[in-house]
Amino acid sequence: MTDRSHRARSAPPESAADRGRTMTVGAVASLVGVTVRTLHHWDEIGLAGPGDRTAAGYRLYTSSDIARIHRVLVYRELGVSLEETARLLEADADEATESLLRRRDQLRERIRGLERMADSLDRMAEARQEGVLLSAEEQVEIFGEHWQPAWAAGARERWGDTRQWAQFAERAAERTAEDWQRISEDVEALNADLAEALRAQVAPGGERANALAERHRESMAVHFDCTHSIQVILGRMNVEDPGFRSHYDGIEPGLAVWLSEVIDANARTHGVDPETATWG
Repeated sequence: MTDRSHRARSAPPESAADRGRTMTVGAVASLVGVTVRTLHHWDEIGLAGPGDRTAAGYRLYTSSDIARIHRVLVYRELGVSLEETARLLEADADEATESLLRRRDQLRERIRGLERMADSLDRMAEARQEGVLLSAEEQVEIFGEHWQPAWAAGARERWGDTRQWAQFAERAAERTAEDWQRISEDVEALNADLAEALRAQVAPGGERANALAERHRESMAVHFDCTHSIQVILGRMNVEDPGFRSHYDGIEPGLAVWLSEVIDANARTHGVDPETATWG
């Protein structure tokens, strides 16, 4: 790091008018938006100091001193260390230009990253409101003709303040139509196996029924952390809510009640009493 005398020798010569227009350290601090303490520190380490002083020893900054401070601030905004800043201030034009262009590229990459983050936050906020970031037509096309787009709004109204809805929104915000298509296909395969098990009169509590209950819980866990207790409540809702019951019974008559019984029986094997199950 060079001392002030070297800076004075390397700085462009000032005119008599420039030398006549000086500012105190407090005035410069207000002008450039830093503290007086910062300016004192930069002076002490030989980074950017005053070109003159009063008879009493107070700092007086000339226009070229202030121009140097502005250059320091530019480098600081770019994340350049004080040590590197001192070197760049004394570097030749080619080296300084190369450094600035390199910092520019880094800054643009940072801007792109921030823009991606902002887009992600926009999608997350929208998902918190809408649930599924697909048009009604896309939802029906992907989830099937029995799907009702209004279900997402109903779910937000019912669970919008819960941790599970926040998880659902965070995951939904990152999903594409192709992601939803894969999820839909997995659910469709599960529903087909549930319907087949009901037709085969598989009894709740058995090994096959419990395995299906776990598959159902895993299908919910794709969207949010689904405990056995939460699954019990979801199974009960499928019976009590006319829309959900119609959906499951449309797959196979009696499926809503049977699935709820299967979920309850499996929950008991995991130490959960369906009668006292809570959402949490």
